[in-house]
Amino acid sequence: MTAKDLTDALALGPREHVALVGGGGKTSIMEALAEELNKRGGRVVTTTTTKVSREEAKRFPCLILCANDPSWEKKLREGLKNYGYVFLARDFSDTGKVEGIHPQLADSLFTDPLIDYLILEADGSASRPLKAPASHEPVIPSSTSLVVAVMGLEAVGEQFGPQVVFRPELYEKVTGLKQGMELTPDAIARGFESSHGLFKNTPGLARRAAFLNKSDLAQDPHKARELADRLLQGPRPVVEAVVIGSVALKTYIRIER
Repeated sequence: MTAKDLTDALALGPREHVALVGGGGKTSIMEALAEELNKRGGRVVTTTTTKVSREEAKRFPCLILCANDPSWEKKLREGLKNYGYVFLARDFSDTGKVEGIHPQLADSLFTDPLIDYLILEADGSASRPLKAPASHEPVIPSSTSLVVAVMGLEAVGEQFGPQVVFRPELYEKVTGLKQGMELTPDAIARGFESSHGLFKNTPGLARRAAFLNKSDLAQDPHKARELADRLLQGPRPVVEAVVIGSVALKTYIRIER
């Protein structure tokens, strides 16, 4: 079905803890969700359990650093009151990044009745559309209610290599694909389905969805639908739904079994 916005495409309830994993525009997705939910009256904390660039963090109307500021909780509440959504991080790093918060802090924040939605990036992708997680990631808090695995559809049909895939040597192990081969829907689906793939470390009670982003950059829209159908097939599909869409164009289609 065609969804009116990203919130409906992901079927978000009145209170959610959302973890974004994979590649293909996680920060843009987080920003779009925060804006939508705020317009609906929700109070939203965005954050990361890994690292993001300072430029990405400063795209949000209020950036709060909690490492060395004893008044950060007061600032967070003021930020929610004044802006509706904020970005919370631990501190600036020496590498130009913003360091994320501990997953236990994310769990604690989600118990606060003032916060309706907690949305976080749980891994990095170095701006690639596809990735495989390293041993230390993704870092998904235990209270997460929805894990969204993201990819950029511009990768479908491309040759597998480091320019398209982050950590290609791990992607080979997860998918069985060799570098130089075509990134087909079936091969990409294995990156979602593997126990060492994108949904690694997902809490047992969390729902799972795939977001096939950047449909406006897809070489062949039919292959996007082929990938969605592949992810939903079988008696126990890896996801409850697949979203095909474009954050840039604000167009979304939700596909379920």
